[in-house]
Amino acid sequence: MYIVVPRCSLSRDTCFSVNLPEEHSTTPMQNISLTDQIAAIYRFCAQSMHYPHPQWFTEKYLDSLYGLLDALGGDREKQRLLQAFAASPDRLEDLQVEHTRLFINGVPHVAAPPYGSVYLEKTIRGKYSEEILAYYQSQGYTLTENADLPDSLIHQLEFLSFLAKDQNRDGEEEFLTRFFLPWFSIFSTQVFNEAQHPFYQVIVSIIDFFTKEEEEYGVQFNEA
Repeated sequence: MYIVVPRCSLSRDTCFSVNLPEEHSTTPMQNISLTDQIAAIYRFCAQSMHYPHPQWFTEKYLDSLYGLLDALGGDREKQRLLQAFAASPDRLEDLQVEHTRLFINGVPHVAAPPYGSVYLEKTIRGKYSEEILAYYQSQGYTLTENADLPDSLIHQLEFLSFLAKDQNRDGEEEFLTRFFLPWFSIFSTQVFNEAQHPFYQVIVSIIDFFTKEEEEYGVQFNEA
């Protein structure tokens, strides 16, 4: 199985510089460690929550998504996606419209804002957002210039990918328990209730699986 590994908006502080590739790379999952696989999947999920753009929403991306669903036994989810894409004259535009409606500018309101503080504090950039930024910094990471709010779902997934890559199991469990899981279940319910296309329901299901499995047991893949 192959996973498309994207760029991200979190970076190490100067003394811990990480050089990320400018273009997406393709890594054979069977040739890397389990922690690196989990890190790549977190990053893949973070990319999936970005605004759909032809630079990353490609056939290679979809092959990675279908391969991940195959590895997880997600046959029903894969078929829902295949049917939705087959019925669409422009699948990219469909996802752009859906992404905007769900996460950016819906009418009469944004259906599922992807920020933890919205669900925990009923506000944008409250105490929770400041605490999560401080936690990033305590682990040696900072947000890049012009990045989104610290508590965005994308940033949280990117941060989890770094913790997994660093094999910081304690940090990963603490972050999931303290920051991620308290709001994500509410957000995912909103997505499932409001989505009109299966794509984001599927992505949220993958995120839900990996974050819960990591927090409780650690992820183990079935051998194919």
